[in-house]
Amino acid sequence: MNNLKSGNRVALLALIAGAALAVAGCDNPKSTDTVGQKMDRATDKMATATDRATSKAAAAVDDTAITAKVKTSIIAEPGLSALKIDVDTKDGVVTLTGTVDSATMKDRAHQVAQSTSGVKSVVDNLVVKSQG
Repeated sequence: MNNLKSGNRVALLALIAGAALAVAGCDNPKSTDTVGQKMDRATDKMATATDRATSKAAAAVDDTAITAKVKTSIIAEPGLSALKIDVDTKDGVVTLTGTVDSATMKDRAHQVAQSTSGVKSVVDNLVVKSQG
């Protein structure tokens, strides 16, 4: 929604509010609400829904950026393989899964993920490969 030009955003919101008003007007034919009151409620509902959708989209973008930063840090770390470590992020919580060659590398992968900006916590599901 932030990419829409101001005039387009206003026109879109007016169109959505008008559609909501038309639907709201059909809900209760005996309603004593004025058209303005119905329009206000419809606009408030649309604003709330838009805010929720924008927040969810922003969180998804943040999680994607965190995942990319953690993967990049793992690639740059000697001894760690981004091909063997999967990184998933949800609400700032990073989950590491896969295999590493040693307990030291497992600890290092955890540290790398935890030190990445935006990471709230790390769920470490990494498994150390058995030697032999």
